[in-house]
Amino acid sequence: MEAAKGNKKPVRVIAAVCNNRGIGKDNQMPWSIPAEFQYFLNTVTRVSRPGNMNMMVWGKQCWVSHPDSTFPLPNILHAVLSKTLLTAPDHAHFVCESLDAAVRLASEPPLADLIEIIWIVGGVQVYKEAMEHPWCDLIYLTDIMAEFECDVFFPEFDKKLFEVQDSFPDVPNGIQEDNGIKYKCQVYKRKTADGAKSEEETHSIL
Repeated sequence: MEAAKGNKKPVRVIAAVCNNRGIGKDNQMPWSIPAEFQYFLNTVTRVSRPGNMNMMVWGKQCWVSHPDSTFPLPNILHAVLSKTLLTAPDHAHFVCESLDAAVRLASEPPLADLIEIIWIVGGVQVYKEAMEHPWCDLIYLTDIMAEFECDVFFPEFDKKLFEVQDSFPDVPNGIQEDNGIKYKCQVYKRKTADGAKSEEETHSIL
């Protein structure tokens, strides 16, 4: 996958997976963990400067499976991936033919000075393409420490390329529990030849 030209924007994947790598069942979340969902919202809506935005990229089926009550989200512009939609669906801001098109949209004028992070929220093929994108630097993957019946599963990724971090800014440490379900918030960071720190790590030591 080729990187888009323009201002390089971090492409980041965020998901929650149970013991069998499941992420969905019948177009719904198989579990209800309000605290973990709040962590997700806090993460994707966080910006470093008032007035800036993040872009959230959705596959079409992933988009339609979310209830209207999910929207709007502060500090977020939504891009839905589809080769058939002619206009952006309700609550969305853009429709793009591909992940590359969405990345280009966020990294070139007029959005380049507005967008901070491109968040990938599914579905499976979009996750896979995002984790293979050269600008993907972090994978936020919550480990739901239980097994649920699922029909959609998170794709495998190269754990030699992405290493789990012992701790990470704004990510809860250790095992959490809510609604009787234990979970652990984890971040996998892409290895870099020069050991460069991510934007979040840099901010945390300034």
